[in-house]
Amino acid sequence: MKQISFSQVEFERKKRLPLTKREVFLAELEQLIPWSSLLAVVLPHYPKGTRGRPPIGLERMLRVYCVQVCYNLSDEGVEDAITDSQALRAFVGIDLSRGAAPDTTTVLQFRHLLEKHGLTKKLFEAINGKLSAAGLMMREGTIADATIIAAPPSVKNEAKARDPEMHQTRKGNQWYFGMKAHIGVDAESGLVHNVIGTAANEADITQTGHLLHGQEKDVFLDAGYTGAEKRDELKDLDVNWGIAMKRGKLKAVPKDSLVGQLLRQLESLKASIRSKVEHPFHVVKNLFHYRKVRYKGLAKNTAHLHKLFALANLVIAKRWLLALDARGAS
Repeated sequence: MKQISFSQVEFERKKRLPLTKREVFLAELEQLIPWSSLLAVVLPHYPKGTRGRPPIGLERMLRVYCVQVCYNLSDEGVEDAITDSQALRAFVGIDLSRGAAPDTTTVLQFRHLLEKHGLTKKLFEAINGKLSAAGLMMREGTIADATIIAAPPSVKNEAKARDPEMHQTRKGNQWYFGMKAHIGVDAESGLVHNVIGTAANEADITQTGHLLHGQEKDVFLDAGYTGAEKRDELKDLDVNWGIAMKRGKLKAVPKDSLVGQLLRQLESLKASIRSKVEHPFHVVKNLFHYRKVRYKGLAKNTAHLHKLFALANLVIAKRWLLALDARGAS
């Protein structure tokens, strides 16, 4: 146990008795994240520091990266946030009387290390491994969907051009410029098991095969995936396809007929199952405030998506995981 500093003692004395939302969230995150598994993924690629200044501890950098992802902070922003917030410093394990928060360059280099070796996808798989071990990944059915993430449309930059890997697409009567996050979600628990990033003009149906893990018996899709079961890469799959009927086609069926009533009941049932795919999008966009891409190019942003949805899975499974931990402790 390290002796706490005078500033920490003062903070403990003055803070209000009920914990802040940030403190509660970080305490839960501390308990939910399988730190040992994540450290094992990154350790083989982390610099050993045989020459020059010794590197910051790997666990501390992973904690900084988790803070950056959860609060949608830039490399500069996460340094400032940790310096300003005692709750974040406690989570990361920094005492300003002994050392400063990792600077912007250190955070940038760590993020580039993860991107270079494709480690964010492995971190995503490591967290999903914990969820599978806890019995939360049923793997009986998959729900696939996609959401548009906006990119800066401005051309007021050095190249006088928009990001060439981002594209525009129309949804309804509205045009969007950016990328798409395609996810495959477990139909029972609502946990994400596959993540793919593409340009916004990529049709959802083209990524269907990449979002399936191959063990599902049922696949649920919205009307944008109409005809997926006839595609060459999918027509031989032995699964039950639950694809929503297009709205115009459903409206054409008389409401007062028995067939119309049954069709509407069936579509309502499909929609209730597909609704679980919206929860990960809600966590990423509303809780983590990730509504616009932060980096240039699909590779960096897709790497970021893997970590976002990995942490979103922990948030979704929080109640079950904490209950299992409490049962084990008792």
